[in-house]
Amino acid sequence: MSSTQDRTVTVERLIRAPAGDVFAVLASPARHSALDGGGTVDGAPSGPDPLHLGARFTMAMRQGPFRYRSVNEVTVFHPDREIAWRTTGEWRGHTVVGGQWWRYELVPRDGGTLVRHSYEWGRARFPVLTIRLPGYPARMALTMPESLRRLDEAVLDAG
Repeated sequence: MSSTQDRTVTVERLIRAPAGDVFAVLASPARHSALDGGGTVDGAPSGPDPLHLGARFTMAMRQGPFRYRSVNEVTVFHPDREIAWRTTGEWRGHTVVGGQWWRYELVPRDGGTLVRHSYEWGRARFPVLTIRLPGYPARMALTMPESLRRLDEAVLDAG
């Protein structure tokens, strides 16, 4: 059996801005589609903005020709330090797929903030079948650096 750590993809980037500026962008679901380096977040969020612990928000998504809405719940919320949310697909109020977490840890550094971005797929329902076999960990490893590059641009544009 693998640990959750074995089922985590993590990338890092130094963003030359204070952690509070970075956190403000991450805590706004309206900004998420502009940050997505993989092209799956289609926008049209529904829910609170800014986010808070326990907040639920949905997001229009697409995988190739398939369009759907993800259901997200903020699971970790430490202003200016860390934010994470669990992403699922629900049908009639029941989780049918998903359960992976998106996490951003912000570490102050000289000249900015080190942003550690993680895709934690070990908590997902049927992770081998729904996450590993379709190749999501490898895809995320390729697209997450682009997401951090876009986050860097968004923070600079907001400042």
